[in-house]
Amino acid sequence: MPHTHFVLQGKGGVGKSFVANLLAQSFLAKGTPALCIDTDPVNGTLHAFASLAVQRINILEGDEINTRQFDTLIEKIAQSKTDVIVDNGASSFVPLSHYLISNEVASILQELGHTAVVHTVITGGEMLMPTLAGFALLVTHFPASVPFVVWLNPYHGVIDYEGKGFTDTKVYKENKARVAGIVQIPDVKKETFGIDIENMLKARRTFEEEQQAKGVVLMAKQRLKIFERKAYAAIGAGMGALS
Repeated sequence: MPHTHFVLQGKGGVGKSFVANLLAQSFLAKGTPALCIDTDPVNGTLHAFASLAVQRINILEGDEINTRQFDTLIEKIAQSKTDVIVDNGASSFVPLSHYLISNEVASILQELGHTAVVHTVITGGEMLMPTLAGFALLVTHFPASVPFVVWLNPYHGVIDYEGKGFTDTKVYKENKARVAGIVQIPDVKKETFGIDIENMLKARRTFEEEQQAKGVVLMAKQRLKIFERKAYAAIGAGMGALS
């Protein structure tokens, strides 16, 4: 049964599109490409990666979001025989979440042979509390049948609250039964690996494309190869329960 992966987090700038990108590339690496859909009405970051063949749904009418445009999203999912990855931006988080919940989309997808999965991002530093709160809010509002995959992104700092890691926090312990998996994004040095990843994303290239790109130095390619291997291993370990 294919899964439909919704990447949701109300806080902007925490790496939602990066998570969707990593997930999409991990499917490609396994030879089972997923249908990728971008619903971000402002940036369309995922859509900019041509090799991922991302379909973009325009949900804007003038300056307003028309939530009925999400009907098109469900039609595309219904027609897909593969896993689907849905990315969205901070500006469309509330409309999309409300649409999915109020229209009981999870049950519709179940009838169509798809399992809805919510992927949410937790990151550190000043973003820690808002992302923990966002996770708690999503778990509260989505039906119990919807599993969650939590992505721990160390980019903004160590994910540590009063000396406790994510799995020791109250919000995790209270919602542990809803969490199907945890993906730890590899923590890397920003001045080396981090710059290489940023350059690759700015160029809108995948890991494979970056290995073939002219002008990228040998050691940058080596660091990206290491990060890619670790990231896919983390995804495999964190999402094994969904197989």
